[in-house]
Amino acid sequence: MIFRREHLGQHPAVFRAMTGLTVEAFDRLLPELLTAFAADRRRRLDRPDRRRAPGGGDDFDLPVADRFLLTVVWLRQYPTQECLGYLFGVSDSTALRAVRRCLPVLEAAGKDSMRLPDPGRGQRKDLPRLLRDTPALAVVVDTFEQRTQRPRRRQRAYYSGKKKAHTLKSQVAVDADGRVAAVAASRPGRWADLEVFRRSGPAGKLIRARVGALGDLGYVGLDGLSPRLHGATPRRKPRGRERPRADRRYNRAFARRRIVVEHGINRLRRYQALSQVDRHRRKHHTARVRAVAGLVNRMLDHQQDS
Repeated sequence: MIFRREHLGQHPAVFRAMTGLTVEAFDRLLPELLTAFAADRRRRLDRPDRRRAPGGGDDFDLPVADRFLLTVVWLRQYPTQECLGYLFGVSDSTALRAVRRCLPVLEAAGKDSMRLPDPGRGQRKDLPRLLRDTPALAVVVDTFEQRTQRPRRRQRAYYSGKKKAHTLKSQVAVDADGRVAAVAASRPGRWADLEVFRRSGPAGKLIRARVGALGDLGYVGLDGLSPRLHGATPRRKPRGRERPRADRRYNRAFARRRIVVEHGINRLRRYQALSQVDRHRRKHHTARVRAVAGLVNRMLDHQQDS
């Protein structure tokens, strides 16, 4: 059976397995995507250096809604272009053009779904007494790495000693409800987590929003990046001595608060475009992460509304 929205929507379990979204969540997101896609198309057609009149050229073999469905299936399953074209009954070049046109729209929709926690007093949650020195309202930041093809140049820059492979590193910030609040630009796997945070520029946004940041031991020194940034990390073991019992209790409480980012990264990496070896020479990797983050956020919103 050739994949189409009207056909696949009749099988909700298969639709969710192929896209990571329910049929209702996809249909709720689709009007926003269609509006943004039409605006982007008008912008391209109205550019001053365009030589062909609007309407020229062959018609696209897929309706716009099915192009977005194709792109979401590509993000979720990460098949080759030939397999993707076969599933939707089009050529591999048509499948590639659909992904190239729809991915920036999905990236913009993903960025629109990201927001920092509300600093209002009513949004603050009670914290264990052990965590009284940590920010009451904070996002939890962490990174994950995806293997990539060996670069032709600057191989050492992308070699991760942790993964023993060439990787790209993505940093995400997750709020207490598990929603992705920010996605930084993808960086070479060699970069330290704290350096990714420092160069990605979230500190200013967190300061203005009066929101703190929590990280693991890779972010030791987070609170020293800016005197106005309230950050916290686990307590390190003293060199040559046993870890104090109070530090163990603190770290356990800290881990219970930080676990939301692990769950958030797990939701992202269920999309195979962020788990399998990157086949696209690191191009548009940030767009993929942000597009997937937007899909995850919309699915969480749909589950809360249901």
